[in-house]
Amino acid sequence: MTPTQLRAFVAVVRLGSVKEAAVELGVSEAAVSLHIGQLRKEFDDRLFTRTASGLAFTPGGLRLASRAAEMLSLQERTIVEVSQASRGRRLLRVAASSLFAEHAAPGLIGLFAGRAADLDVELSVHDPRQFSALLHSRAVDVAIGPQRGNPDESLECRPFLNYQVIVVSGPDHPLAKLDAGTHQLREETWLLGPSVAANIGVIPALLRRVNVPEEHQQIFQSHAAALEEVKRNSGVAPTVSFAVAQDLANGRLVRLAGKTLRLDGVWATLTLAEGDASSVAAELVRFVTNPRATQAMLRGPGVNVGRFRPSIHVTLWS
Repeated sequence: MTPTQLRAFVAVVRLGSVKEAAVELGVSEAAVSLHIGQLRKEFDDRLFTRTASGLAFTPGGLRLASRAAEMLSLQERTIVEVSQASRGRRLLRVAASSLFAEHAAPGLIGLFAGRAADLDVELSVHDPRQFSALLHSRAVDVAIGPQRGNPDESLECRPFLNYQVIVVSGPDHPLAKLDAGTHQLREETWLLGPSVAANIGVIPALLRRVNVPEEHQQIFQSHAAALEEVKRNSGVAPTVSFAVAQDLANGRLVRLAGKTLRLDGVWATLTLAEGDASSVAAELVRFVTNPRATQAMLRGPGVNVGRFRPSIHVTLWS
């Protein structure tokens, strides 16, 4: 049983087709079939059969599917860890929602990485709905974003920071001095960051509460870019309250009145269950509850974003 054989089998299991598995792996269908045949011979098990509705797996095939994915993930993780050890460095891969990545991650990661000279941190932005798959495939070590429903037993979710989303406008905007009604808000132009594209979390929930039509939504490549347009009185924007505290204090932005224009959210860490999570991931999960970490998240990075490897990337949504 070789890693190449296991990769072929896992691809067939995931895609439900030898042909599609061959395309994904960049090999011929005959090569995939050969690898599957070798596994069948070694285990003396058909593993799966083709039916009119797709592949039907034997009990042994289902067990191998689970173990093969774990073995390949462990192999990849081992290669990374051995490479790090040879260079005397550790690597922490963090997946974050766009809202957390832009407003809170730089301060947290800067402080955390600064505590250890042998630590590199990769921060990448993902749709929170992908967090579970990223963790199970060992593509990332820890995911941070909006707290959702209870994950399966293989994952551990730990809430660590409450935040509030409010709606702001420029000081000269027509709604700045009004207690705007729902109808007025629906007719307004809403300037949004990429977090709205995920359709989960506090900001999408607020838009659903107000029932903002899609034609009145403008999505920018970052939340900061949306706020810059708000300062030009081009529309209104939902935002994390601590991120605009200074702009509210100096009058560059105004918080719109109304109970419907405020929602509370919780950010949480998501890792593989205890025993499967990497030691450095467990260290970060403990660290985020530290008062110094909270202050760093609320006050900003204090370091150049180039300190991270790679820099934060925010997808441009159209």
